[in-house]
Amino acid sequence: MEKIKKIILILLGIIMIGAAGMVSVYFSEAIVNKERFPVMGVDVSHYQGEIDWQELERQNVSFAFIKATEGSGHIDEFARRNLESAAETNIKISAYHFFSFDSSGETQAENYISVVGKDDINMPPVVDIEYYGDKSANKPDGEELEKILTPLMTRLEDYYGVKPIIYTTLAMYNKYKEYFSDYPLWIRSVYCEPEFVQWKFWQYSDKGELYGFVGEEQYIDLNVYNGSEEEFYDEYSE
Repeated sequence: MEKIKKIILILLGIIMIGAAGMVSVYFSEAIVNKERFPVMGVDVSHYQGEIDWQELERQNVSFAFIKATEGSGHIDEFARRNLESAAETNIKISAYHFFSFDSSGETQAENYISVVGKDDINMPPVVDIEYYGDKSANKPDGEELEKILTPLMTRLEDYYGVKPIIYTTLAMYNKYKEYFSDYPLWIRSVYCEPEFVQWKFWQYSDKGELYGFVGEEQYIDLNVYNGSEEEFYDEYSE
């Protein structure tokens, strides 16, 4: 009887480990309904290194968010190369700016504008708002965010003639959503489809495996547009 108990315990252990593994795999990446969201895109930075944009286009990439700038002075080293190379394809292009809580909105806008010309993108500019450094432990309040964000977004809208898109996480959206409500939203949610959020774009994976780039990062972020192909090209036609 004791031997049977041991065998049963071993079998239960194996079943539990297997079930845990299945749960881990299931929740490791969001499940995307490609019939509802057929338009796929990527976002890239210097981490992807040299990119063959024609190769990405052949893999049904329809749009790309290219990192351009951070704060008031930093420029992504591959920004210019990516903007020019992507423009040689039919991929729709935007560029994103990594928001800083540590410098003025006016100077951040000028940094972005100095890198991204009006003709370099055919989608709205993007401001990427995430915690960095000690900001997660010491979260800025809404007034601090608004003081920097408002002049930044106003300047970009005036220059490019279209409302910028805000990229953010669900946690940051929930904290600052009253300041984000006037702008199209690109939301990060890599475990499940974001609910109760009116999103325009959804970053559903940071472990995308596509061919066509060689850099220090082996993966590429994957995104979808909230609508059909017809709606996408109607919205972002030149």
